[in-house]
Amino acid sequence: MCPLIMDNQSNERSFILSGFNETMNFTVPLFSVTLLYYCGILFFNISLVLLIVLDESLHEPMYIFLSSLCINALYGTTGFYPKFLSDLLSSSHRISYEGCLLQAFIMYSFVCCNFSILTVMAFDRYLAICRPLHYHSFMTKRRLSQLVCFSWLTPFCVFAINVVLTARLKLCGIKIQRVLCLNWLIVKLACPEADTFSNNISAYVILVINVSHWLFIIWTYIYLIKTCVRSREDRVKFTQTCVPHLTSVIINFTVIVFDSMYLRFGSRDLSQSLQNFITLEFVIIRPVMNPLMYGFKLTKIRNRILSLIYLKGEMISIKGYRLEYGCSKWETLEIVLERMCNILVHVSLGS
Repeated sequence: MCPLIMDNQSNERSFILSGFNETMNFTVPLFSVTLLYYCGILFFNISLVLLIVLDESLHEPMYIFLSSLCINALYGTTGFYPKFLSDLLSSSHRISYEGCLLQAFIMYSFVCCNFSILTVMAFDRYLAICRPLHYHSFMTKRRLSQLVCFSWLTPFCVFAINVVLTARLKLCGIKIQRVLCLNWLIVKLACPEADTFSNNISAYVILVINVSHWLFIIWTYIYLIKTCVRSREDRVKFTQTCVPHLTSVIINFTVIVFDSMYLRFGSRDLSQSLQNFITLEFVIIRPVMNPLMYGFKLTKIRNRILSLIYLKGEMISIKGYRLEYGCSKWETLEIVLERMCNILVHVSLGS
């Protein structure tokens, strides 16, 4: 039987995501768990972004980069979870040719953006700890904007070229052996006579960019550790701000390397469910890991979260107090102001 040929002039304009074959027996439980998990990702990341945006005391480079990391998580997961959830409830697991290319672009740019943001965060920590006297003169609002733009635009430009190179290929298959579209999975469907040399070169360029990011982070941490050994104050600052970042870097690098190696050289003897999980690690682990880890570890953010929880509890207790003792609105307002002052004093001392 001749392979189904799909090119830019073909009538066939969609792919079949065959990774859903083993999910048919537990569709409803998987849909429920995935929807709950996606809602958790949205809640944690949006909450952290709003907290940083609305609190002026958190308008510092480190927290701006953290909010950028959370926005990137929202961007990447939105490119996967809505489509995945709809496919779980559908009997036809198809995705359009253009939609597949778009999803591949979102997934790869999400991963690379994440690593770029972690790189500029490492540079920020290096300046703050190793060059504290020059930090504020260098890290101006303009420089901060340039670093944020660099962390977003570089991956977008690189992967836009990558997707354009993939779009020109003549394909001899429509079955993608996963539950989502990735660029390399599309390239593997190319006809034998198709020229994939430029795609391979593009892949190596992306590899070089990621490795250079990784080497730069290693360089910054060598100097950070050297500096922190000399001072107890620097060690405390390193523990509070650098440990979450370093943990995130290690996990990200491990997932990227493992996923990349498995996509290119992995065995097909594994079950389809396990193959899917390995492929989806980067949209399962990282989007919820960063807001939770930074939220619990960074003192300012933790104090703001605790103060908001405490304030909500106080408001509920005040409402109950008013109902029980029949206080007037002005008496209730006086109680609210007094308790808010106590909360602000407590937060200030905690910071």
